[in-house]
Amino acid sequence: MSLSYSKEYLIDTVKELQKSGVETEYLEFKTNKYKPEDIGEYISALSNSAAIMGRTTAYMIWGVDDSAHEFIGTEFTPSKEKIGNEELENWLHRFLSPKINFYFHEVEINNTKIILLEIEAAFRHPVKFQNNSYIRIGSYKKKLKDFPEKERRLWAILNDNHFEQEFALENIEEGKVLDLLDYPAYFSLTKQTVPSGRQGIIEAFLSEEVIKKSETGKWNITNFGAILLAKSLSDFPKLKNKNLRIISYKDNTKNNTIKEKVISKGYAVGFEEAINYIQDILPSNEIIETALRKEVPVYPIIAVRELVANLLIHQDFHVRGSSPMVEIFSNRMEITNPGIPLVNTERFLDSPPKSRNESIASFMRRIGICEERGSGIDKVIYAVEHYQLPAPIFEKTDEHTRVILFAHKDLKQMDKNERVRACYMHACLKNVEREYLTNTSIRKRFGIEEQNMASASRIIKETVDAGLIRLFDESAAPKLRKYIPYWA
Repeated sequence: MSLSYSKEYLIDTVKELQKSGVETEYLEFKTNKYKPEDIGEYISALSNSAAIMGRTTAYMIWGVDDSAHEFIGTEFTPSKEKIGNEELENWLHRFLSPKINFYFHEVEINNTKIILLEIEAAFRHPVKFQNNSYIRIGSYKKKLKDFPEKERRLWAILNDNHFEQEFALENIEEGKVLDLLDYPAYFSLTKQTVPSGRQGIIEAFLSEEVIKKSETGKWNITNFGAILLAKSLSDFPKLKNKNLRIISYKDNTKNNTIKEKVISKGYAVGFEEAINYIQDILPSNEIIETALRKEVPVYPIIAVRELVANLLIHQDFHVRGSSPMVEIFSNRMEITNPGIPLVNTERFLDSPPKSRNESIASFMRRIGICEERGSGIDKVIYAVEHYQLPAPIFEKTDEHTRVILFAHKDLKQMDKNERVRACYMHACLKNVEREYLTNTSIRKRFGIEEQNMASASRIIKETVDAGLIRLFDESAAPKLRKYIPYWA
């Protein structure tokens, strides 16, 4: 497996590393030695050491003389190596824990074959190979457990690891930065005038931490900058699977796809395109308003905006092979992001928001895409109630968070679980508004006529019996009863 870097980029990277003239904690030179176990241990050691050194990538290079550090070429061809019947790369992946990205690249310099192994820095946990963690001490590979001070330092760094400040692309020219990032959109979104010269744009990006100066005098684009402002995320090999996918289906299954669109722009510059596309393909209902007929989307757009914004902002970017996704079925809309939620799904409405990506969240708040305070879930529930839709489901899978919006159903079409869920969400919304759930408020929520207040009472009782709401005042007369969520 290989990232789609250009030949020129790979050659420049190898030359810059070769210029250093010395092996470091994140760089190892080899000629032809390629014992599989040795490579696995080096991946662990270099990955862990890169994290300690504050780098996002470590490297091994085959075809460079150990002492003179000249290009001499190598006979090592990773794609042809096997351990038994298993390919080398797959074998290495199998024994690494946690799974990290590494890529072999073949480069030709001065008519000699060079192999570059690019290794992702450790995140969250030290990288182990065959259940042992390794570290670099100078240019030597050692077991991490034998160096407790290094181990403590590594854990401290991993616990404070921020995806946003890692690099999406390194050592690129100034002009390339402007080719890759949508700087006119950045200045428009932040309500600034575009500087007249290139230097003013670079200085703005530098102060925003969209880019950082590299050790070679070129520029590194941060994940923060790329994920928000990329003209195309596909230009950033480590982020290309973070494109937002929008899929619509013919019915309530995934068997018949009608349309699929990938929003390849960064999240800030591509957000309105995504929302407009979703709005265009959403099913609609016809209503009569002031004697005129008009079509309105089945789902309130304000709810869609808030949920898509949350989807993008709060995802776990370290979950591999998974992208944020919006799926539209005939009876529901599912909005899924990689990463399990940081708060209990039952408390989405009232819990203070937590984000893995605070810099991204802060920028999106600044340009008005998401709420300045709170998660915006209260807006979602309010809009759902206004449309008298079934309550959404907030659910957690092993590696994802999913929100499901449902198309309209009359109360008589809702099952008990749907009624109870809607009643609980209503109690949460009232609590956030410093009010109480009452028979009157439930009748309004479900569109129940006053003469049918017994129906509202039954829904309240079902929700009390489910343990999701409780009486605010046990001594209150039946007509004056008020209810709050079970946790309030």
